[in-house]
Amino acid sequence: MPKYPARTYEDIDRDKIDFSLIREKLKLKQFEAKKGLNKQHPHVLKYLKSKGIDLEKIREHSAKILSAGALTGTLLLTPPVGIKPLPSPAEIIESIKLLMGEKVPDAPQKLIIDLLSGILPERPEPLSQQEEKNLEQIFERLIGIKAKADLEGERLNTTYGYIGAEQHLRRYPGDTMINHGPFYKEGMAPGLGAWGYFAYSKDKLTPSLEEIERWYAVVQTLYLPDWNTKTRYLREWYKYRKVLIVNVKSGNAVVAAIADSGPAAWTGKHFGGSPEIMEYLGGPRYKKGPVVLFFVDDPENKVPLGPVDYNQINLPELALVNI
Repeated sequence: MPKYPARTYEDIDRDKIDFSLIREKLKLKQFEAKKGLNKQHPHVLKYLKSKGIDLEKIREHSAKILSAGALTGTLLLTPPVGIKPLPSPAEIIESIKLLMGEKVPDAPQKLIIDLLSGILPERPEPLSQQEEKNLEQIFERLIGIKAKADLEGERLNTTYGYIGAEQHLRRYPGDTMINHGPFYKEGMAPGLGAWGYFAYSKDKLTPSLEEIERWYAVVQTLYLPDWNTKTRYLREWYKYRKVLIVNVKSGNAVVAAIADSGPAAWTGKHFGGSPEIMEYLGGPRYKKGPVVLFFVDDPENKVPLGPVDYNQINLPELALVNI
């Protein structure tokens, strides 16, 4: 027999241990612990019972949870097999340069659609700076419009979002729908645009102002982080500011002028378009859809409002998207 109490498993004289007594004491201890828990925290037992968990098998249940967690972690950390990753935006830009060289492709609209589907997330969300820079190159190269996500230090909260159909805006006091051409079914907005009337009277309405109302866009200026501190400056900066709107599903593009503020965030839309804009972007049934909206870099005011006819080939089967 060792001089000191047993300190290792080998030191224990197993023949002198009463295992049945130990089991009984452990069972008694378990019963007392369960009774104490029930007395002090009865809601815990009630909750476990509602979840189908037996307190006596709690260790077994915990082991199952740990095993499931380990399996889930293995699946998440293991790279998928047989899935080809999408090309990076940089690779896409290089492909454009190699494909086009100094020559415009035969079907730039089809190329635009393919490139956008490779760069943009499946659902609209704010884009990274690199994604926006890549799109700027694509639009300038293929559409022929120099457009930027950030212009003169100003930018919207998102450049990739849903556009929704808007009504006509009242251009001067007494304006009626009969003066707005063929798109009379959309009706007139009940209120004025964010900048009021386009002209103080009908005889003051110039052809330029008519074009602005015809091709007007709506952006969420009121949600800009510095709107309340720079209201006067931003109101003037955004008034009739030209933007390029590209339907990411059809490739149709239009240059518009900002003439109203909205839509409200609860609508789920980020931009708005006049009846003429929506008709061109997606057809008569097009009421909402994903678009990219960039500022047009046009300091000399040479870019006209309206459709950008960069490709005679139209894809109507992709245009009529209702969401």
